[in-house]
Amino acid sequence: MSAVLEAGTAAVGAASAAIPSPPKSIATEVVPTETAPAAAASSAIAIVLLGTGVVGGALLKLLNTPAAASIRLVGVANSRRQQTQAASLASRGLREQLNSHGDARDNAALLAALDASGAAARVIIDATASSSLASRHAEWLAHGYHVVTANKALAGGELSGWRALQAATANGASYGDAATVGAGLPVLSTLRRLRSCGDALLTLEGVFSGSLSWLFNQYDGSAPFSALLREARRLGYTEPDPRSDLSGEDVARKLLIIARHAGFSIGSDEVAVESLVPEALRSISAESFLARLEELDGALAARHAEAAARGNVLRFLARLNQRGHARVGLVEVAPTHPAARLYGTDNQFALTTTRYNTQPLVIQGPGAGPEITAQALLGDVLALG
Repeated sequence: MSAVLEAGTAAVGAASAAIPSPPKSIATEVVPTETAPAAAASSAIAIVLLGTGVVGGALLKLLNTPAAASIRLVGVANSRRQQTQAASLASRGLREQLNSHGDARDNAALLAALDASGAAARVIIDATASSSLASRHAEWLAHGYHVVTANKALAGGELSGWRALQAATANGASYGDAATVGAGLPVLSTLRRLRSCGDALLTLEGVFSGSLSWLFNQYDGSAPFSALLREARRLGYTEPDPRSDLSGEDVARKLLIIARHAGFSIGSDEVAVESLVPEALRSISAESFLARLEELDGALAARHAEAAARGNVLRFLARLNQRGHARVGLVEVAPTHPAARLYGTDNQFALTTTRYNTQPLVIQGPGAGPEITAQALLGDVLALG
């Protein structure tokens, strides 16, 4: 993992050394690099994978590497079909085959495959963005299944869902959530380590979206924002409908997840979210929106010009203060601000705590990409072995 972990301007090693190792019961974002020993080939971990999109597809490739030797895939599903037959699951073309072959979706059959595996750890991996699947996480945990997920809909949704999740994990099952924030950057594990040794989060600020990071790192007024947005979509940095990124809702979910891990009981309605999508473009079809992207340009060009006149730049920031006030939106920052020095799709998380209070602890690195997100999922699964 190429994340940069630093306390203000301190060296990476110094910042890392200040954080003790996490308790064994908490799944962390650290991915083992050594090949599993031959004895692990008996598959101490059985998994079912929900979702075979770009992240799920990347995870299937990782499951065919030596790092995953201790893992046995016993079921896989997309939104319409699933497969639990061993011969089919072993196929390198499993993802493509599932588009036209397989049984109808049935969670009960997938759970039965896990139960029949005889594995010491039975894991459900949710690589989807489905709210309905996320709503089942607490139930699965309560029944003794471990859950590893990139799906933010439960932990970053209503406060009641978060509380149900905490109650369910109290029964002993683990919730691997590294991939929900920062595409696997060690944000949540770092926060858990700090809290485990008595530190407390005071404030949080950062750029939590790889797509919005890229857009505003590139946006200098020389080209319309709409042209950059089309390029970001072509490069695969945005969702197929870029409003998912521009609305700020995804960033707000990540902010909620971090804040709740830090002990702030914040409801989803308590985050002030600034959407970059004009009101007139919010309810139309995706095709119509893409045809009208130029309607974004005027307002953003004016804000950029105002910031530039003061020698500043625009960044889409998430902020949490000591009183639990949370906000997500476009902010004008000075060139010396940490967020003004980001590159590409970098995410940045600046945590000010009771001990990191002179300068924040900064976690920075690529915050988008199916391969690194899939690696975060794999790391959480391996931590259960």
